[in-house]
Amino acid sequence: MSTDDLALQPAIINTQPGWEYESSTRRFQGIPGIERTSGGRLWATWYGGGDGEDEGNYVVLATSDDDGTKWRDPILVIDLPGHVRAFDPCLWIDPEEKLWLFWSQSVPHWDGRAGVWCINSDDPESETPKWFEPRRLTNGVMMNKPTVLSSGEWLLPTAVWRTDRPDFPELDHERFSNVLASYDSGRTFSIIGGADVPNRWGDEHMIVERNDRTLWMLVRTRYGIGESISNDRGHTWSDGQPTDIKGPDSRFYIRRLISGNLLLVNHDNSDQRTNMTAYLSQDDGKTWQGGLLLDGRDAVSYPDGTQSEDGLIYIIYDRSRREDMEILIAIFREEDILAEKPISGEVRLHVLCNKGG
Repeated sequence: MSTDDLALQPAIINTQPGWEYESSTRRFQGIPGIERTSGGRLWATWYGGGDGEDEGNYVVLATSDDDGTKWRDPILVIDLPGHVRAFDPCLWIDPEEKLWLFWSQSVPHWDGRAGVWCINSDDPESETPKWFEPRRLTNGVMMNKPTVLSSGEWLLPTAVWRTDRPDFPELDHERFSNVLASYDSGRTFSIIGGADVPNRWGDEHMIVERNDRTLWMLVRTRYGIGESISNDRGHTWSDGQPTDIKGPDSRFYIRRLISGNLLLVNHDNSDQRTNMTAYLSQDDGKTWQGGLLLDGRDAVSYPDGTQSEDGLIYIIYDRSRREDMEILIAIFREEDILAEKPISGEVRLHVLCNKGG
């Protein structure tokens, strides 16, 4: 079997990880994700291992049953043998309340193809859920949550990165900010379209269904955030254009809240990964209000989020990937964003989920 083919093999899901996966042994971290069950259990994921983005990377899963005060970590590890790395994880609870863990596999950093894998569970309220066997869904990577449209289909934001490497030229037609769709609640998946936003980097796109049923895709770019629009449920996309949303070439987070408003978490800085701030839009993304500063320190990045049934917002992010190695959570409400300061009495900032080293 060739080295590249090893990335096509399913991982063994390790639900009894040993000391070598303890946080104290970690030398690097990246790409956190978070979800919350209807019963209040929090799940968090990130990847660690190695000295950076390399073949030593593995994905971990942690859980908390006291709203994030204490975490059991890790309760699950995805680590592959040889030069294959597991990276860019994503957590999602689907409309049937199944918990999904997605991740990517590649040899070693980026082999030109990679692949999005997943496992899911019917009992996410359990501290030790049972998982279905791993499945490979498509080529590429996916680190942001799926979007469920009003018409019922699931859209997953996947990407096969465009690079100067000649590997797998037969996949050149997939090197876009892709849309992987499921019309049967996750039983099958297929790519239905993709956007081409100039100067994009890592794609890291997210999809929002607007009130007029058009789809708005936001994409990470060298200059901040670009956009593309679909009028046919994700099959075709407009030419990519810059938005007025600035940023330091890093992942952002956008999501429709229970209220119907849009939440955007982004850096209030065009040059550095600092001043992570939450904004609210009450007009479908035309304008943004408020600005609750979640973390004003340097080297804070890659937010992901979820919301409780009573409207509490949870944002996970990482800080100082090689030095302090912190996974942190911010908890707040919409009124705190609009007031630009804590007023709800429920704001908790800099909540430590995990610390490496």
